[in-house]
Amino acid sequence: MNFLELVQQQSDRMMPEHYKSLGVEEMEARVRRIKESMGKRLFIPCHHYQKDEVVQFADAIGDSLQLAQISAKNAEAEFIVFCGVHFMAETADILTNDRQHVILPDMRAGCSLADMADFPQTVRGWEEMQKQFGDTILPLTYINSTAAIKAFVGEHGGATVTSSNARQMLEWAFTQKERVLFLPDQHLGRNTAYELGIPLDQMAVWDPITETFEYDGDLRQVKIILWKGHCSVHALFTPENVKQVRSRHPDAAIIVHPECSREVVELSDYAGSTKYIIDTIQQAKPGTKWAVGTEMNLVNRLAKQMSDKEVFSLNPVMCACLTMNRIDLPHLLWALESIEKGEVINPITVEPDLAKKAKWALDRMLAR
Repeated sequence: MNFLELVQQQSDRMMPEHYKSLGVEEMEARVRRIKESMGKRLFIPCHHYQKDEVVQFADAIGDSLQLAQISAKNAEAEFIVFCGVHFMAETADILTNDRQHVILPDMRAGCSLADMADFPQTVRGWEEMQKQFGDTILPLTYINSTAAIKAFVGEHGGATVTSSNARQMLEWAFTQKERVLFLPDQHLGRNTAYELGIPLDQMAVWDPITETFEYDGDLRQVKIILWKGHCSVHALFTPENVKQVRSRHPDAAIIVHPECSREVVELSDYAGSTKYIIDTIQQAKPGTKWAVGTEMNLVNRLAKQMSDKEVFSLNPVMCACLTMNRIDLPHLLWALESIEKGEVINPITVEPDLAKKAKWALDRMLAR
């Protein structure tokens, strides 16, 4: 079942209308009361891209895998209300124990990147790649992928990767097979492979819609097969944005996420994971200026928290991640009050066999 089918299945569980008319102060007070009354039975992990109205109630703030791992370690928590998107909550369900309930406050909080690689597409693509290259390919999937894709990769000997360890995992993959299929973000795959010294002319793009390779040369030379997927947020940063910042703010350093295009990464001063971006700006000297190529909620938060520096978005008309922003204060309150009434709304449950295979991919990464 894909994400859209899950949303349709849950359509009768949309948030009741009366939550939309509640005042902010009342909602905040009700959330605080429930958190206090539930104590350690409740755990609220929040991704860096969440709105401040939700982040203020976070028990942990971080990247998707980090939050899933923290949730798993927090064995006292019976209810994990995951403020992120669907694939993140799936990973948390895979890693947590059977007694814990993982809840997504709004089932519409998906990820366009994860949805760009579904299971049937991947199976068909893999069959074509086997015909072309034989048993010479190891699949890797970005953590930003569905449980079904993680399971496919796990079943075929591959592993998950994060933006922090993608280089390390790609190096490992090449000790296993001659070629690597990188799902579903072509930009992270391309940037990481290029950093390892693999030339662009040894990278082919697999288009799952046309079921063809985008490549002009001899396919026998290909080392990296990039799935044609991208993050809708990071795709909005362009070389023109970089040029404008260079012109208007020549004293600014430009730091971007590796989900940005190769052209943007190449023109920037720094590129790295969300943690890398936060740490780099945090450790920078007061008075420095930073143009940041990542999601707007995080950029705005960094600007507030690090007021001794000037922090602004690389794209001046950038918006926040629309699907991530489905999780808001009314949905958080609805999820918590439902728990209080003895009802678990929007549970995220990965089918056991799928979870087992997906965990193989996660465990291979965590073992490195």
